[in-house]
Amino acid sequence: MIKHIYCPQAAPPPKSSRYAHATEYQQTLYITGQLPIDPDAPDNPLPLRIREQTELVFRNLQLIATAAGYSLSHTLFVRAYLLEFERDFEGFNDIYFRYYANPAALPGRTTVGVARLGRGALVEVDLIVARSS
Repeated sequence: MIKHIYCPQAAPPPKSSRYAHATEYQQTLYITGQLPIDPDAPDNPLPLRIREQTELVFRNLQLIATAAGYSLSHTLFVRAYLLEFERDFEGFNDIYFRYYANPAALPGRTTVGVARLGRGALVEVDLIVARSS
């Protein structure tokens, strides 16, 4: 059975979009791409630096995973989109490796440069997370 997860404590979806924060199927959580939106002030301008934006993105991902009963420590796959790949890759990784610090247990990952992201963001990330046994 497919379960749709809505997590109001994470950054709310914009009024122009309709989606679940995550979808769960067979003990696997598929988290929708998150932008660096502060859940406490969703209409505020986005931070200007990649590290601050990446931190907000992963905090939102963690809020959604936790609300659904999952942990980022069981992430299977990360898909990251960077607006300025060459400039921001290192800063993105600085924050990424705080969340995935164990080099023996890193999730699969694709990181790509893109031409544009919503709200002028520098980064967007979506995840696939397994339920812990």
